[in-house]
Amino acid sequence: MPWTPRTTVAAIAEQDGKFLFVLENINGTAVINQPAGHLEQDETLIQAVQREMQEETAWSFEPLALVGIYKWRIPEAGPTYMRYCFYGKVLKHSPAQPLDDGILEAVWLTPEQISEGEYPLRSPMVERCLNDYLTGCHYPLDVINEVD
Repeated sequence: MPWTPRTTVAAIAEQDGKFLFVLENINGTAVINQPAGHLEQDETLIQAVQREMQEETAWSFEPLALVGIYKWRIPEAGPTYMRYCFYGKVLKHSPAQPLDDGILEAVWLTPEQISEGEYPLRSPMVERCLNDYLTGCHYPLDVINEVD
């Protein structure tokens, strides 16, 4: 069987020193994650991150930069994930929109609240993406070339 990493996207949005996260239920545990999810067939990375942000937070999203590309393998022979993390701005909120299954709520948190650990992080990529953004990591969107 060929090895195939799972391709995901994640979004970082900041307002007034707080960042938009999702509190989600993973195997009965509430965890914090960036709005994130899998790339679907026939969509671009940009379309995927916009869709995931809308589905998980009810906010529309305009990506402005790529924060980084992250590879992480779940310990003990779990799957490998390739995460493309984008920074951008939220535009319009649709509070009546139901959120994706498993999403408990969308929450605005400070970096300090994330590091205090009230809720566990979905993966180590959550904090790494946030820290990279906070230290100024960002790349223009045109570094992404989708050749069909």
